[in-house]
Amino acid sequence: MAKKAVASLQKGEGRSFSKVIKMVKSSVTGSYVFQEEIVHNDKVKEFFA
Repeated sequence: MAKKAVASLQKGEGRSFSKVIKMVKSSVTGSYVFQEEIVHNDKVKEFFA
């Protein structure tokens, strides 16, 4: 059953989204925090801008 679910994610609209990770500096502590989102492939450059 798991193989069937994974195979269905690789077809059609599942490939039009990407998981993006951006490193952002925290204004409170000064350390870096990772911000993760799943965005459409057309919006990837807007996420990093």
